[in-house]
Amino acid sequence: MYDLSDSSLWVGLVTFAAMIPRVLVTPFTGYLADRFDRRRVMAIMFALNLVHNLVLAAVVLAGVATVWHLIILSFVNGSVRAAQMPASQALIPNLVPRRLLLNAIALNQATQNGSRLLGPLAILPLLATTGVGTAFLLCSGFYAISLTQALRVKTRSTGEIDPNRSFVSNMFDGLRYVYKTPILRAIVLMALFHCGLTMSFESLLPVLSTQRLDAEGAGFSVLMMSVGAGAMIAVIGIAGVQSESFKGKLFLNLGVLSGLTPAVLALSSGMPMAISAAVAMGASQAGFMTLTHTMIQSITPDGVRGRVGAVYSVHIGGMMASANLINGGLADSLDAAMLLLVSGVGFVIVMFASWQGVTLRGIYRRGLQASSAAAGD
Repeated sequence: MYDLSDSSLWVGLVTFAAMIPRVLVTPFTGYLADRFDRRRVMAIMFALNLVHNLVLAAVVLAGVATVWHLIILSFVNGSVRAAQMPASQALIPNLVPRRLLLNAIALNQATQNGSRLLGPLAILPLLATTGVGTAFLLCSGFYAISLTQALRVKTRSTGEIDPNRSFVSNMFDGLRYVYKTPILRAIVLMALFHCGLTMSFESLLPVLSTQRLDAEGAGFSVLMMSVGAGAMIAVIGIAGVQSESFKGKLFLNLGVLSGLTPAVLALSSGMPMAISAAVAMGASQAGFMTLTHTMIQSITPDGVRGRVGAVYSVHIGGMMASANLINGGLADSLDAAMLLLVSGVGFVIVMFASWQGVTLRGIYRRGLQASSAAAGD
């Protein structure tokens, strides 16, 4: 999109189109994840995204791609992912014992965050030789592998839908559960601020890479790879953590680092410093979100897990979509590094302010289980 338009606003728009389905579509797909077999929902969505990627590759290779093609296809991609994610996330707790839930979620997050490293690394030679169209074909191959693996899952998993209540009433059970459970509400709201202030950097990185680091598109790929590398290392490390109190302290410290590391990236004067900051940024952000996701899954009943996951996705996806759109628009007239710096510092302030809340302070000190028991949740 940046190559086609030479505008960070259009980059923000295409990112917004990919993320806004988490708000528009996810409430319905969360219902699907509790109404139907989650493994089938997941497999169908991988198949749809395989077709989407092939269409994307075709329009690019044919030389007919426009900014509107990219926005429409990004919306399709985001919509299908919005259906796939609640189903796959709700399925994980059914595949492993409760005591291994953090390990399983962390390893699942490692594969997702690792794609930020391996994806750009895989396409980098293609971008320099055959072009972006063949890169999309390679991505289609990855989706085919994902579909094959999804079809190998044998565990049947569904939620609980009340047949005596309307579709709308069943669909909003997740929202009611989140906002009636204080500890769950606090965790989801912290994730909302985290995603808006620290993780909405996609529309800023192309501009930062080009204007501040003088590295063009290759620099953007290197920075994304660095974020992915840090994320993968962090979540694999977190996978072995057992102590509840240590998880709580880790949650606090990673939250603070999630705000500090974008500020360091913003102040970087060259690629070596920027790469180091991006690695640390990926590690802290992915670690924080892995712990967030694990806590949500561990205290949510299986019958409503898909819909609660959808509520969580609506919050973070809507915030990231809006923040990327705003950042992309502002970066055409304001310094991208300054925007990254201000948002990072803003989340550090939020983390310190969160200590004043009894619920989150309890998690930071004692961990989720002890805090939840004390609160009676």
